[in-house]
Amino acid sequence: MTVASASPSPTDDKYEIAHLRLVPKRHIGRMVAAAIVLVLLAGLVRAFSVGQIEWSYVREFLFAPAILDGLTNTLLMTVAAMAVGIVLGVLIAIMRISGNPVLSYIAIGYVWIFRGAPALLQLMLWFNLALIFPTMGIHGLIEFRTVDVMTPFVAAMLGLGISQGAYTSEVVRSGLLSVDSGQYEAARTIGMTQMKMLRRIVLPQAMRVMVPPIGNEVIGMVKLTSLASVIQYAEILHNAQIIYFANTRVLELLLVASFWYLAVVSVLSVGQHYIERYFGRGSKSIKASM
Repeated sequence: MTVASASPSPTDDKYEIAHLRLVPKRHIGRMVAAAIVLVLLAGLVRAFSVGQIEWSYVREFLFAPAILDGLTNTLLMTVAAMAVGIVLGVLIAIMRISGNPVLSYIAIGYVWIFRGAPALLQLMLWFNLALIFPTMGIHGLIEFRTVDVMTPFVAAMLGLGISQGAYTSEVVRSGLLSVDSGQYEAARTIGMTQMKMLRRIVLPQAMRVMVPPIGNEVIGMVKLTSLASVIQYAEILHNAQIIYFANTRVLELLLVASFWYLAVVSVLSVGQHYIERYFGRGSKSIKASM
């Protein structure tokens, strides 16, 4: 009579796992990549520290009056150009989504033209507008020479602001379209006008979508103002160039300008974070209640 062998007991030695230990997975590729990056970073730091850069010039001109004046002009141009861009962006976005086909096609044409032309080209066109229109105003009543009106500040503000308006209009349009259509219908039901509906119902909800990209555009505008140096606007890069043309310390003055650009962008990034958190507080409370 054959007796079937008993099934192995869970207590057999081959089922014991107490003697096993966990061995963390070694990420060889990640370690090699990190080592390469650190070596390159160390080489970069060494090149800047023991190279031909005279750091005493960087310290000397970091708070020079000409550099600080250029920084003030950079911030002023950023605010002015973004103000023009945001106002135009909102108007063009509203025209784009309106039921009026004429306004809609004008908005489409505006975005097509000013988003397609390089910002530097637009700056130069505005600055040389006197070659096309020698005078401005009403003929025989009040006239100005265009060359007197189109100063570097005005040309830079118009060139950067109008160009920015084309990009901002698409951001605003996406924000307006993100609001549920039922919100529009409810506002019309209670008798709200178009402008009151936008101000009270639509824009507060659309801001959650619009604020992050517009914040990025403001940061981008800080750096974009450097293009205005081409038309002799005295922003920070232009003033740094004037100094290094005189003392030939090119890299040192460029590092000074880079420092201030990084400082301004860092402050604006912190401000953008708090603004985004302010407009996103409603969505966070909804998520928390779910």
